[in-house]
Amino acid sequence: MSVLRVIVFLACWLLPPTLVSAENLTLPRDQRPEWLRRDGIVMAGSWEPLLFRIRRDGGEGYTPSPEQLAAYQREHSPEMVAQLKQLGVNFVMMHCYKGGGLEAERQSMKDAVQFARLCHEAGLRVGVYNYSGAFIWELFFKERPEAKDWVVLNQDGSPMTYGKAAYRYYWNRNHPDAQEFYKGLVRFAVEEIKTDLVHFDNYSAGPGWDANSVERFRQYLQKTFSAEQLRQAGIADAASAKPPASPSASLLNYAWADFTSQSLADSYYTMSRYARSLRPDVLVECNPGPVRAIMAAPVEHGRLLQGGEAYWDESLLPGFDNGRLRSRIRTCKVGRRMNNTVFSYITAPLEAAESMAFNMDCLGAICWFEYGKLVERPGFEKPMSKALLPYVRFFHSRRDLLRDAEVVADAAVLRSFPSQVFGGSKYAAMASAMEDALILGRVPFQILYDHQLAEADRYRTLVLAGCAAMSDEQAGQVRRYVEKGGRLCVAGPLATHDPWMAPRNVPALDDLPQDRVVRIESGEDSVAAISRACETLSVTVQAPPGLCAEYTAQPDRRLVHLVNYRADGPVKDVAVELQIPSGRKVRSISLASPERGEDLAVKARIDAGKVSFTVPAVSMYEIAVVELE
Repeated sequence: MSVLRVIVFLACWLLPPTLVSAENLTLPRDQRPEWLRRDGIVMAGSWEPLLFRIRRDGGEGYTPSPEQLAAYQREHSPEMVAQLKQLGVNFVMMHCYKGGGLEAERQSMKDAVQFARLCHEAGLRVGVYNYSGAFIWELFFKERPEAKDWVVLNQDGSPMTYGKAAYRYYWNRNHPDAQEFYKGLVRFAVEEIKTDLVHFDNYSAGPGWDANSVERFRQYLQKTFSAEQLRQAGIADAASAKPPASPSASLLNYAWADFTSQSLADSYYTMSRYARSLRPDVLVECNPGPVRAIMAAPVEHGRLLQGGEAYWDESLLPGFDNGRLRSRIRTCKVGRRMNNTVFSYITAPLEAAESMAFNMDCLGAICWFEYGKLVERPGFEKPMSKALLPYVRFFHSRRDLLRDAEVVADAAVLRSFPSQVFGGSKYAAMASAMEDALILGRVPFQILYDHQLAEADRYRTLVLAGCAAMSDEQAGQVRRYVEKGGRLCVAGPLATHDPWMAPRNVPALDDLPQDRVVRIESGEDSVAAISRACETLSVTVQAPPGLCAEYTAQPDRRLVHLVNYRADGPVKDVAVELQIPSGRKVRSISLASPERGEDLAVKARIDAGKVSFTVPAVSMYEIAVVELE
């Protein structure tokens, strides 16, 4: 990176969170390896090194039994690779380094080089577990005693442990010495293993009370706020400030949330840049967890995902029970808008259907092959489901329906970091409730983060729910969006506070033309309000709750993906109506599904630029394919 770019990047980092967008390191799709676009990803995983498994499973040490060693060797055999390939797997996520030290994991790392070679020779792509967010200190400190200074500390000075696994300590991802050590592992993965993707795990723990974190936070305060701002916030001297001891509505807490979120993202960008300096098209991925209903520092997906091309959602099986939907749709929508693929465990046909409908270029991880046993996911003994195989075959044979498909959306919901994280759950709940309503109502929409607000003119309606905190720059972006013809749907207070939650004397957007703003009152039907603001939706789907839809476009096709989350049988007679693109005609409509060998032709009605048809039944997954001419 040039000196000028470094200066510009650091200058941007120092401004308030809603005023700048981070440097976007995500590779455009045309710069990614061709195999990803062509083939997509069907994954199998086993990424825990042998020594870690022993300790994880209750052993007092790290030495395997002869039986464990023999099973581990079978797991890394050509026969295992052939078995995975026969299942339809084309991508293996495997081990590289867990956190025990280079000496402790030397043999495991050699095994990784050999196993990756076997996979590549068989035509499988490889991703590696490059490192965890925690190290195995019992081993690592013997090799690197200075690493004790890398540990993230709690307020009482104790190490931050990986849950109840007290033998694992979180390390400070922003400590310069730690970063140099872990860059060596990235180099090993890229140059020795020749990995296609590097995976960085546990991107959920940010800075703590250790000396490095505290000093960096003090520098952040000094560079972000004036002395007067700090004095008014009760901070007499930034050089002696400490992280907040407890949650509160204070500038110190807001600053800490922003600092920790930016620190987590910065560390990911650092590793991504380094990996790309070794090979420009290596894919980069992390595991921050799913996009949850309510945003919480230090994980802000909007910042973090700009560092790579994929991320994990390890949540459990989706479904629809008692009127409530469990799904990964929110995660997938954020992923696609951020040009990121979502990795998830696919243990049942519903998960496979959901992934094909809402995800990008990835079916998911269909099995875990630790010790050579094919089970549904790590930590579970249940065998891989054979019911997945038709979905795997469909993913491969009908890539033409999934490849290069762009989501069509009429509306976008803004996820405002300062409103949700500083303002608290009352504002965050407004945005998440809106997202839930649009998912259940099958409205074609996307999710935006603060840095994407300038791109809102892609959408006919911008939904601002609980967006109380806005910078002057953001208010200007909204104003320009409206001036260009966009319409707003507003729920709750709008721009009543600045980005640090200081109340404004007059809300920044109170003077917008009222005919361009639809205000949604508490208890009002938000789907109806947004539909009214959009005037005409690109697609409408009439069906009972629990049937969800995604609308995608290819140059000569429009595709309506229908996924049935209900457990009470097929949803019948699903009515679909979509707008015909200007200047185009409908050539044919058919239904494709993994549950059938052949596509079904569908009769349609065309009237006033719209095409309407009925899907007889959706058992689990149907794609309505509208061919255009």
